[in-house]
Amino acid sequence: MLSYLRPNGNCCTQNPTPLNYQPMSEENVVLNGRYELLERIGSGGMSVVYKAKDRALGRIVAIKMMHESFTSDSGFLKRFQQEAHAAANLAHPNIVTVHDIGQDEYKHYIVMEFVEGQTLKQIIRSYHGDPLPINRALDLIIQVCNGIGYAHRANLVHCDVKPQNIIVTVDERVKVADFGIARAISGATQQQQVSQVWGTPQYFSPEQAAGDAPTPASDVYAIGILLFEMLTGRLPFAAESHTAMALKHLHTPPPLVTEFNPAIPSQLAQIINKLLAKEPAGRYRTAGQLGRILTTYRQRSQEETGPIQPLAATTQQAPAIPVAEQKTEVFQRPPRDEDELVTRPPMRPIPKPADPVTVSIKPQTEQPIEMDWTAVSLGIFALVSLLGLIPLWYLVFRAWVG
Repeated sequence: MLSYLRPNGNCCTQNPTPLNYQPMSEENVVLNGRYELLERIGSGGMSVVYKAKDRALGRIVAIKMMHESFTSDSGFLKRFQQEAHAAANLAHPNIVTVHDIGQDEYKHYIVMEFVEGQTLKQIIRSYHGDPLPINRALDLIIQVCNGIGYAHRANLVHCDVKPQNIIVTVDERVKVADFGIARAISGATQQQQVSQVWGTPQYFSPEQAAGDAPTPASDVYAIGILLFEMLTGRLPFAAESHTAMALKHLHTPPPLVTEFNPAIPSQLAQIINKLLAKEPAGRYRTAGQLGRILTTYRQRSQEETGPIQPLAATTQQAPAIPVAEQKTEVFQRPPRDEDELVTRPPMRPIPKPADPVTVSIKPQTEQPIEMDWTAVSLGIFALVSLLGLIPLWYLVFRAWVG
């Protein structure tokens, strides 16, 4: 039984797996003569996920099938169909693609892209309580922000952001899955009375715990919980029941991430603290905005820090470890100019320049100009020839007026 806190203080209960529910045998099951179920790869409160083969296209797909016990709930079935159509319109490299939606008798299912990899929860557990390296955590969470931010721009809220719904491939690509409970943000849906609380208690926002309609800022809060867990190896809140967990989200201030991992830079700790604000207005508005903030922070940190030097050098050279597998350590900055002045050896004095040398410049004597007699002779000859034509011009003029 799952218990959630309603706005009036009462609890609403939901039984996701009735006692009389019998799981479907996936052996030799072919949906609508096309999708052959191969094996079960996951399950949740409302659905089961199978690895299947699309006989028409010859490709491997993932099929999310709703529990057969819920097919009699017409309201749930309608919501399932609407959310599947909304998820099918999302096309982004960091979102699991929805290929098809169908029904085979009482079986309702969604056909999705099959992604090989691990869930983010499996990666966090593989560190056995130790934090992920800061660089790897930022790289993964920025990709999460890119995918969910795209959905926010399409007026969709994920409502159930948790590490189990985030798949990381072998080459560190992130795929956000399970937009099955995403709902369009519109005036109509915002005015409807919310009858249930969607999400996972460890990751849902204070407004979801109170029974209010989720917004993009609700997904931002869940991303903040994710980043806190990745950098500390633990959740910010722990409780014995879902109701107690909801009360902590509502009223208990979140702990500082530096209490569990002192190596976290103060600026990054401030960003995480802003993500976990109780009021939605105190957080970043969308996941896309958060992704840009974290990207800018990472770029500036790399520019300011530059090459890093470990505090203590080992006597033996350690084998090369991939950056993604390195643990968070404390590093010191390279010495600045003012620090170098203390340890820099004294510089040799600059020799005094010698007395200036006076240079005397003697004036050049003028060279006599030689006469070009050939040019002078030609000029005189041309002048005489011109003057000799004057009598001829006079005779011509007298003959013409004559």
